[in-house]
Amino acid sequence: MGPLLCRKGRGNPIPEPTPLLQSAAAHRRAQWRWEQLVPGLYFEQFAVGQTIEHAIRRTVTEADNTLFSVMTMNPQPLHLDAEFAASSEFGQRLVNSLFTLGLMIGLSVGDTTIGTTIANLGMTDVRFPKPVFHGDTIRAVTRVLSLRDSKSRPDAGLVEFEHSALNQRGEIVAICKRTALMMRGKPVS
Repeated sequence: MGPLLCRKGRGNPIPEPTPLLQSAAAHRRAQWRWEQLVPGLYFEQFAVGQTIEHAIRRTVTEADNTLFSVMTMNPQPLHLDAEFAASSEFGQRLVNSLFTLGLMIGLSVGDTTIGTTIANLGMTDVRFPKPVFHGDTIRAVTRVLSLRDSKSRPDAGLVEFEHSALNQRGEIVAICKRTALMMRGKPVS
């Protein structure tokens, strides 16, 4: 079953199946105008300095780390080899830092950009001040650093976010800046 959609001007959500492949005919469906209900924020709903503490958290498992490392062809023994990692300065396997980065961004999406992002334009200043280990529970905090109108898209604006990931002890384990091209909720006049 696909996302909940409703006919423009009516409030009753109707489940709409989402086909894997859409033909040109599927795009020329009935005369209905559909809009998707989205929980993400539009460009004009963000404010510089706004801070969002995301409620959703995630405990990282050994399976997460192993699967991600194998799927991304990363054979680093610090992630995969318990004996090797035990003799390292950390004394145990480390969670792949790119998994941590992806998790940090993912934890933020539901409160900020789901359904309202046009594109991620880039990430900068990515840092991992503390390691993440199997069993750590990660939460995320997002701060809005800047807003600006898009020069090429009047229906959009650019939001620069700073995302931070913290473990169960409140230690920052990852931080980055991300720029996203966001939809506007209302047309610019």
